[in-house]
Amino acid sequence: MLNKNTLPENQIEQPARKPEKNDNKMGTMPVNKLLLNMAIPMIISMLVQALYNIIDSIWVSHINQDAMTAISLAFPMQNLMMSIGIGTGVGVNALLSKSLGEKNQKMVNQTAGNGLFLALLSALCCMLVALIATRFFFTTQTDIEPIINYGCDYLFICMFFCVPVFGQIIFERLLVSTGKTLYSMITQSTGAVLNIILDPILIFGLGPAPELGMKGAAIATVTAQLCAMLLALYFNLKINKEIQFEALCGFRPNLNIIRRIYAVALPSIIMMSITSVMVYGFNKILMTFTDAAATVLGIYFKLQSFVFMPIFGLNNGMVPIIAYNYGARKPERMLKTIKLSVTYAVSIMLIGVAIFHIFPKELLLIFHATDEVLQIGIPALKTISLSFLLAGFCIVAGSVFQALENGLLSMLIAVCRQLVVLLPCAFLLAQTGLLNAVWYAFPIAEIISMLLSAIGMLYIYRLKIKPLYQTNLNKKNS
Repeated sequence: MLNKNTLPENQIEQPARKPEKNDNKMGTMPVNKLLLNMAIPMIISMLVQALYNIIDSIWVSHINQDAMTAISLAFPMQNLMMSIGIGTGVGVNALLSKSLGEKNQKMVNQTAGNGLFLALLSALCCMLVALIATRFFFTTQTDIEPIINYGCDYLFICMFFCVPVFGQIIFERLLVSTGKTLYSMITQSTGAVLNIILDPILIFGLGPAPELGMKGAAIATVTAQLCAMLLALYFNLKINKEIQFEALCGFRPNLNIIRRIYAVALPSIIMMSITSVMVYGFNKILMTFTDAAATVLGIYFKLQSFVFMPIFGLNNGMVPIIAYNYGARKPERMLKTIKLSVTYAVSIMLIGVAIFHIFPKELLLIFHATDEVLQIGIPALKTISLSFLLAGFCIVAGSVFQALENGLLSMLIAVCRQLVVLLPCAFLLAQTGLLNAVWYAFPIAEIISMLLSAIGMLYIYRLKIKPLYQTNLNKKNS
């Protein structure tokens, strides 16, 4: 393996020519500064998004525990919808950033156009599902009528009026792909803050607004997403000069580009979607004990988003850097980005473990937890959070695979973690009759995921990164 001493640093870190005005910062700015520059706005926007998720549930918890349980049971379907949007965005992000690194403007424009087309197509599919399957989805999990009604009121609106969320995601990904993460932060933050403001107004009928309950929570979400989408569209048209939107006039789908987008996106979609399968199965296991256990799982996912979202924001900044420098054949910048991302991710996770172990009761009381929820939730949060110790590395590794167009690797590891290990392990532990034992499925699954991720990182280094050193050395010698 070649190291820093083999190739002069200035040959890797600096461009061979004087930077031109249109050079992208992802190929020239010092790596640590670039990663922070790209990631911090995304981390802030993700934290605001996590705050919205928590506050949204806090307001719903004021209705009653059945409403809170309904939100928990709705999570798999909402996550499935978000998985499709975000996964498609990941594919667009990777291909567009790589095309920028290769300075292929035609491919950049065509990738953007096909990404917008796929987002609209995905939204139409989700609208159809909302029409035919919302109530059936809840009745397969519980026969408690109030929970079913609350869930249907909320989920139908969120899914049927889903064009704004898909539009917001794809327009933000276009901004991230060209390094404009600050504007993505602004759009996400605007949507989240607006949702936080609208939630109590529409749920409880403050001022002239009618009291809409769960429907109000859903309407607040959709309205905020619409505003965020329009703002992201404005930023793209006015500021995102790397993409020539005027070239999209007369757009027609390109099957080759769609195939390349989904080569990364489809594994990413499947990888995120299996969380829906896992949570759906986990809820059915927990409901055999008590519906309060499903409520605890829902609260956990709301709380863990505050720990995981910053790492997802970090990854959103990392992916275009790696993809760009892969296209520009700068392996040293890629490795530095990966190492720094792992360091930051593990540090964030350590903070998360400490918070979950020191303040589990206080975290649960945020959601007006009953005595039963507290009794179940305190040991649950402490046990599940042990998985954080390894999760930071695993999350970064998965995004590295996606950035280098090896999303299949991420998918296989995620499937193994959640469906091959976590869910069966939870089922077996449930046979003991001890609810507290079921939560240990999370750290057990993370150990397996970490081992597989480490093997995958070694494989991807040998396949994608190491050959770039030899290519650069050959060019130098020639």
